[in-house]
Amino acid sequence: MILATMADDALPIAHLIQLALAPVFLLTGVGSILNVLTARLNRIVDRARLQESRWAQANEAQRTEIYRILAALSQRMRLINWAIGLCVVCAVLICVVVAIMFISQFSRLDFSQIVAGLFIGAMAALTVGLVLFLREILIATASVRIGIDDIKAPSGH
Repeated sequence: MILATMADDALPIAHLIQLALAPVFLLTGVGSILNVLTARLNRIVDRARLQESRWAQANEAQRTEIYRILAALSQRMRLINWAIGLCVVCAVLICVVVAIMFISQFSRLDFSQIVAGLFIGAMAALTVGLVLFLREILIATASVRIGIDDIKAPSGH
């Protein structure tokens, strides 16, 4: 009889853990996105430092090009910083959602509207962060000069 009561008491917790798994998997995905964003930020910082180190020895034409590159890198850095911030906000909101789900189970209070609002906020932060990431990628690809115009195409192309 005691075992049956303990099993009955464990069912709501088991169900709650199942419900909490979806946000936890989402949190794993957001963590992966943050990893990509910080790697890009590190790459931008490295490129900016390289350009800044070239400044002192550069002539006027080279300084114009360095300035153009640094301006694009600065814009990309701002976008990535905002994207990282918004993805961190998303992760924090997801953590709060999971915590409130457990609190509501034990307190028997209805926090469903709060959970829904926090989850919508998390998705909004993630969406805007990803849009900023896309914008950064577009700037990065637009500022790359491959030099294809300087290469003569092989005959027949």
